[in-house]
Amino acid sequence: MNNHYPHPIIAREGWPFLGIAVVVAVVVTLIGGAWSLPFWIIALFVLQFFRDPPRTIPQNPNAVLSPADGRIVVVAKAHDPYTNREALKISVFMNVFNVHSNRAPVDGKIETVQYFPGKFVNADLDKASLENERNALAITAANGQSVTCVQVAGLIARRILCYVKAGDVLARGQRYGFIRFGSRVDVYLPLTATPKVSVGEKVSATETILAEF
Repeated sequence: MNNHYPHPIIAREGWPFLGIAVVVAVVVTLIGGAWSLPFWIIALFVLQFFRDPPRTIPQNPNAVLSPADGRIVVVAKAHDPYTNREALKISVFMNVFNVHSNRAPVDGKIETVQYFPGKFVNADLDKASLENERNALAITAANGQSVTCVQVAGLIARRILCYVKAGDVLARGQRYGFIRFGSRVDVYLPLTATPKVSVGEKVSATETILAEF
């Protein structure tokens, strides 16, 4: 089943960047002709970076869905510092060619939203989870389980966008935020959760099941 899709296929976060890139490319084309090719390539890159296609939501009620496109870099037991518990941690690394829209992994209520300023080290590294700029949602899922979903800025990311607040109710697959230019999302789950992905695997936001609980 396709989820409701109330936003443009080109993410609104990218409209100013895309507009500037296209205007510059057009101006250089009028002035310099063939010299404009690099500027059109830049415009195409901006276009692909800010794409935000609709996704199909799996019907498994016990599924924890990937909140982001990318590659799995962590599947391991870890301490969840946002809810102070031991948890199963699954991390998705997004490179600049992935879709950067973030989507809710489960149905549930947001208990807290915690923002932390920080560094901008490579988001592929484990230390990025605790040292980089990040924004954490602590969610009580519809089945009563605790899920923490953390947006982490990357090496060249300079803006984490989050459009939800404590008390909001999320539907899995719902778009709740965006990270610009390379980043990662960490998901902390109960230790009883069963992972369905492995390190190195490519995943798609909403459509890939990270775990079941």
